[in-house]
Formats: sequence, structure tokens, C-alpha cells
Amino acid sequence: MEELSRLFEQITTRKPETIVPLKGAGSNRAYYRLSHKHEQFIGVVGESVEENKAFIALAQHFATMHLPTPRVLGFTTDYLYYIQDDLGNISLFDYCSEGINTGIFSEKEKLLLLNTISFLPQLQFEGASNLDFSCCYPQSEFDRNTVMWDLNYFKYNFLKTTGLAFLEPQLEADFEQMACDLLQEPAHTFMYRDFQARNVMIKNEEPYFIDFQGGRKGPIYYDVASFVWQAKANYPPELKEALLKQYLKALKPYQAIDEGVFNQKLQLFLLFRSLQVLGAYGFRGYFEQKPHFIDSIPFAIQNLRELLKNDFSNYPYLIELLHTLCDLPTFAPATHAVTQAPVSKQYDTSKLVVTVTSFSYKKGIPEDPSGNGGGYVFDCRGVHNPGRYENYKVLTGLDKPVIDFLEQGGEIQPFLEAVYKLADAHIQDYLTRGFSSLMFAFGCTGGQHRSVYSAQQLAEYIAKKYGVKVKLTHREQHITKEL
Repeated sequence: MEELSRLFEQITTRKPETIVPLKGAGSNRAYYRLSHKHEQFIGVVGESVEENKAFIALAQHFATMHLPTPRVLGFTTDYLYYIQDDLGNISLFDYCSEGINTGIFSEKEKLLLLNTISFLPQLQFEGASNLDFSCCYPQSEFDRNTVMWDLNYFKYNFLKTTGLAFLEPQLEADFEQMACDLLQEPAHTFMYRDFQARNVMIKNEEPYFIDFQGGRKGPIYYDVASFVWQAKANYPPELKEALLKQYLKALKPYQAIDEGVFNQKLQLFLLFRSLQVLGAYGFRGYFEQKPHFIDSIPFAIQNLRELLKNDFSNYPYLIELLHTLCDLPTFAPATHAVTQAPVSKQYDTSKLVVTVTSFSYKKGIPEDPSGNGGGYVFDCRGVHNPGRYENYKVLTGLDKPVIDFLEQGGEIQPFLEAVYKLADAHIQDYLTRGFSSLMFAFGCTGGQHRSVYSAQQLAEYIAKKYGVKVKLTHREQHITKEL
């Protein structure tokens, strides 16, 4: 962190008081929030020099065009570290989380979504104005190579993982035809490429756009498909239609359009984007083992299932294969049978007592007071330890600064999501069979930060979801209570 600290000091003339790791998502870049009193910036550590150069160059260009993107305030000569504006913690995806989870979007959520897509033509046309596209990485424009790379990304990282047998020459022929169709008209606009709600930060109720380092010269349709049909955003049909209309309205000052022709071309880009997304989910989920991407696959398959109702007769073999893919039992639409009624009404929850404990490995694994020999024991020591830093040493996993540190670090949530799945399966089984005792324990080095946070989260999750008695003990903190 010395490089980021030096950059911060160059910008502010002060050393940062705190450096807090932030939660990452799909990229291999690491993000940190550096603060000194009221001055706060984001520090970035990127493994790819060329990707970092692309982001810095694009950010600098967008700043000259007064676009709502973060400024890059400093970077090292090797381009491995840079400092940018801090746009807060709330993405558009977070802001609309209630609508995304329920499918019912509030007027406030809808308004912000419509406002966001209104900026897209500005980014595409003004962002391209006087831009030297040679700064883009890994390609300066959307061309046959980039199309074929994305299609093969789908083939090798997703399609082959399903075990479906297919004929390579016939699939490749359809890929070639799709590339020709996608590249029919020249494009001179900036194609953001990953324009979606997770890459929009909300500050003072206004959208700001991040993660554009993969952008290049390309057609306008791709970004519309990326945003409106984002796999996990769960936008209902009427909201998708409203977003599309809003985009077309914002587009008119920049380009004359025939809405019928636009919608026809958009369908092809939707198909292409759907395949690219599944390839990314396959790589990030199956190969890099990132749960968020695996969880998103059913949403992407449902998007594809709806899309296949359209006519794509130019690609007969591909479409036949995609129908087969969507019909695989692995991707069958969920019935949601379990969540239609509260668990408490399906089972007698009065018998089961769940014990959740945090502990220090130095003092040994907790004994099971029920006499059943114990239950799950989870090791939290693989998660970055707040206890290494002086300002967290007197705090515990119940204190907000530690909670923020862990949640923004990006490691604790995937860990707990896996725990929740195990807990759900086990509790459902125990309730069905009428068992009376189940134990979960979380250990870390001192039993103070990571294990306390994890035990607290699981205990609250179980109590809220199942209505069973939960006995929570933070052993090293001498805290015991019932939820």
C-alpha cells in the first residue's frame, strides 16, 4: 500500500489515516478507500498495465468532455497504481435492490433508472468526440476478431461445461454469419461494453459511470442490450419498454433513427450479448469460483429463453442448440415452492434449537452442550483480518468500522453465502425430521473480528428466516443471547 499512500500524499499533502479494502466483483483489480479527515479517494491496484492505461486515458478524456465519470488524480509511472474520485458505496444495482429482489420497482427506482439510461447517448457520442481510440484495450474497435472472441468465450467457458454434444463446424458457420450481420454498418461511437447497473455509482441521487476500461469504438445497440436486459436486474417487461423508449428519446439529438429498424437490429445484439454474458459467467463462476456469477446464470438463461421466441433464422444450428441448452434440467425455471409459504407454517419450529458460536482457535473448538457430538465448524482465517490494523484492534465484529471493513473487502460475503446454503439444507432437513439440536461454530485467530461477524450474521439469518430458537454465543467476548 506504500505506492497508494504516496499518491494520496502527492494529491493532498497528507498521509492517509486509514486504508480500507473494498469489495471487488468481476475484475482482478483491488480497490481501497484512502482517507484523511474529510479527504477521501479510491486507490486502485491493477495487475494489467495495458488495462490500467486504457482506464486512465479514457477517464482523462471523459473529464475534458465533462462526462459524469471519476477523475484519475494520480498514477505511478509503471501504471500499476492509481487514485480516482470516491463516488461512494451505492451502485445503481444496490439502490434498486428492493425492485430487483421483488420485481416491483418503486417510482424512485424507476426514475433513477430512466435518468441513467438518458446519459447513454451522451457517453456514446460525446465520449467518442476527439477520442483517440488507439488507447482502448484490448481492441480499439468492435470488429470481427472481438465478435469471434466473445462467441468462442461462450463456447469454451459455458457451452462446453454443460456437457452438450455439438458439431463444431456447423456452430462455427453460424458464428461467422452472426459476425457478418453484427458488423453490417460502420460505427463511430464509444461502446461502453459493460454498461449495467453494477457499473453505475449513485452520489447525491445522480449517476456516475465506472469500469469503462473495456470500451472501444462500436455500435450503439450493444450498450442498450447490456443495460436494459442485464441478467440479474429483473426488470419487468413494462420497465424494459420504458427504458428503451427513454433511450430512443435521448438519442434523437445525436442521430436520426427508424425505431422499427433499431428494434430489429437490437434483437441481434441482445442475442450476441446474452452469449457473451454466459461466457463471462461461466469463466468467473465455474473457473474462478466466484459465487455471484454462478447465481446469475439462471437469470441469463431466462433472458435467453425469452429472446429465443424471436426469429433468428440466419443461425439455425446455433438456435437449435440454444433451445436444447435452455431445456436442460440444470437450467429449469425455479418453481419457488419453498418460498411461497413461510417455513414456520410448514413445520413445527418449536423443537429445534440452533446454537451458533464464535471462538478463537487458540482456545479450542467449542464443545457441543447437547451431547450430539458437534456440528458445522467454519474456519474464517482465510478472510482478510481487521485485527492486523491498529484502529480495529480494540473493536469486534459487532462494531460498524469492522463490519464495513469486512463487507467492503469482498471475501466475507461469498464465504457466508456458501454457509447459508449449507445451513438452509440442514435446517430444512432437521425441521422435516423433527430433530431438536443443530450447532454452527465460526473460528478465527482471536475470536474477535471475523468469527464474531460471521456468527452474528448466520444467527440473525436463521432466526429471521425460520423462526426457530437461536442461541448465540461469542465465547471470547463473553456474550450470550437468544434470538
